[in-house]
Amino acid sequence: MKHSKRNMVMMAVASLTLLLAGCSTSPITNHSTGIWDHWIVYNFSRAIIWLSNLFGNNFGWGIIVFTIIIRIIILPLMIYQTKSSMKTAEIQPKVQALQKKYSSKDVETQQKLREEQQKLYAEAGVNPVAGCLPLIVQLPILYALYAAVSRTEVLKAGTFLWLQLGDKDPYFILPVIAAVFTYISSWLSMKSQPTQNGMTTMMTIGMPVIIFFTALSVPSAVSLYWVVTNIFQAGQTMLLQNPFKINREREAKAKAEQDKKRAIEKAKRKAYKGRNGK
Repeated sequence: MKHSKRNMVMMAVASLTLLLAGCSTSPITNHSTGIWDHWIVYNFSRAIIWLSNLFGNNFGWGIIVFTIIIRIIILPLMIYQTKSSMKTAEIQPKVQALQKKYSSKDVETQQKLREEQQKLYAEAGVNPVAGCLPLIVQLPILYALYAAVSRTEVLKAGTFLWLQLGDKDPYFILPVIAAVFTYISSWLSMKSQPTQNGMTTMMTIGMPVIIFFTALSVPSAVSLYWVVTNIFQAGQTMLLQNPFKINREREAKAKAEQDKKRAIEKAKRKAYKGRNGK
């Protein structure tokens, strides 16, 4: 499962790169045709312009508010993904025990391992691929935003603070902020897991690096979207998956179980002494 998630992330990044590289440069207007151009990209463009007008034609604020609205719309999916990830993290010790039990690489043993894992996931109510769903949903949104900005002249020429929204950030400030908040969000999620390994650590460090270098080469509007998205994600993680609260509860539960075991052992010793005394 870990390898499949890693592959999904890498495939998603590669797909995004190919999509952006092959993006059409024809302007988006109300005469644009097709499901993608007319119904998605054109309406993204219209929505951002409309929101910008509410803030005195400030296209930066239009993108910020648009991003927040998108995040609110997909919030139920993110909540589902978070709960599924937490359940998955809690059963990882059992998964690792199965992997150790069925460590042989022959076909029969590996088939048995998959069957036992699927049984474990079903009993825990876990969907192993749920963690990939938000990524799959957000990629078209990101590409549509890129297309809307790069193919709508008024957005492409828009400014916000020091930024020309259709061009790269000349001072690399947004790529740095996007990478920092990607790291914070990933770190918070990792800290809530009962066990950590080299893969989770690598992804916690690797994803901010990927975001940083990708943000260096995309329009500032996309970098701004990433910044707002990852700030929102960090706040969402603290609200739904607060690692400090989860770890305190996990430690309290472990301590209660230890105290219960000690009490049982003490009661057994007392009963044993009582029988011997008779």
